[in-house]
Amino acid sequence: MAEVRPFYCVRPRAEVAHRVAALPYDVYSRAEARKAAKKDELSFLNIDRPETQFPEEQDMYAAEVYQKARAMLDAQIAEGIFLTEGERCYYVYELVMDGRHQTGIVACVAIDDYLGNVVKRHENTREEKELDRIRHVDACDAQTGAIFLAYRGREDINALVRQVKQEEMIYGFTAEDGVTHNVWRIADSARCKVIQDGFAAVRDIYIADGHHRAASAVKVGLKRRKAHPDYDGSEEFNYFLSVLFPEEELMILPYNRIVKDLNGLTREAFLAAVAENFSVQECGGEVAAPSRKGSFGMYLEGCWYRLTARDDAAWRTDPVKSLDVAVLQEYLLSPVLGIGDPRVDYRIDFIGGIRGLSELVRRVDQGMAVAFSMYPTSIAELFAVSDAGMLMPPKSTWFEPKLRSGLFIHRLSSQGQGGD
Repeated sequence: MAEVRPFYCVRPRAEVAHRVAALPYDVYSRAEARKAAKKDELSFLNIDRPETQFPEEQDMYAAEVYQKARAMLDAQIAEGIFLTEGERCYYVYELVMDGRHQTGIVACVAIDDYLGNVVKRHENTREEKELDRIRHVDACDAQTGAIFLAYRGREDINALVRQVKQEEMIYGFTAEDGVTHNVWRIADSARCKVIQDGFAAVRDIYIADGHHRAASAVKVGLKRRKAHPDYDGSEEFNYFLSVLFPEEELMILPYNRIVKDLNGLTREAFLAAVAENFSVQECGGEVAAPSRKGSFGMYLEGCWYRLTARDDAAWRTDPVKSLDVAVLQEYLLSPVLGIGDPRVDYRIDFIGGIRGLSELVRRVDQGMAVAFSMYPTSIAELFAVSDAGMLMPPKSTWFEPKLRSGLFIHRLSSQGQGGD
């Protein structure tokens, strides 16, 4: 039921893959991107964030910025930094972080599956963020960042992946952040059929990370369909670049919260208000890391507290209301701290779980008022929200490790041109 096909991949030569591979474009602020891009001229961040090639005052959304991205990509292909496969391939992509292995299939997914809700979403997208990637994809004639997808695992695909991983890889390197990236190529037609047929039996695929990249890729595809009314559906613009992971391979880290002030309350009044919907246990200097769903850590004025949400039948039956991030928002952040819409309220900030609880302590000790450590959203909860056609609150999930950009590129008008 899902169309997941191999593609003519544009990818870096093996000897420079470690230099090309870059974290996703949207994990950096503008200043951070400029600094990171300068570290290596081959870093794909230079192409993914082409404003880094201009003076700081440059409008990062100007047409010439996106044209620069295309010029750099074409130049590196011409120079042989990148090669283009001569046949359609799948790839097995393994990421290893802190001893944990996460392995997916790199492929192209039909935009019609996105439009038909086979590929399910759990977040809204923002138009301005979509427009940036639409312009980038259109100008480069390529999708340069893969969408992070999840699905309920199948043994036929898993068995093939295990077999392929016993063979010689085309890439194998450890990045500066300690994450290892291993890649194997699948070109054999019989093996490709196993993968394609396996996914054809998958009913639902879920966007784990990359909602804006997915929406942008689909809109570029629709734009090109309009420009080519004689399209037959096989054209490359009808598909978007993805890495698909079985659910058992994935781990979600918590997305912690930190708030600038106590909404005019004293410490005592704030704690009393929190106690109306949560049991509150003072832990002193002992870090309160949540150990189960429905529990929260809170750091306030040098002291940790353990909060436990009081039971509510609605939490057990509603896929969204039962999320810990929704419980905290509904019963503490909104009524007590006055955070009505966390997407736009400048008083709240979000800290990815990869940064640890020490970051919460540091931020509060340096001037923020209170921090909350969260129990991570589960893959099952993500699936349940998506299956119900509902949306998660903002900043509900933090996936780690991040897929690297530049290792796999999907040209929208590509033809096989020969590889290594």
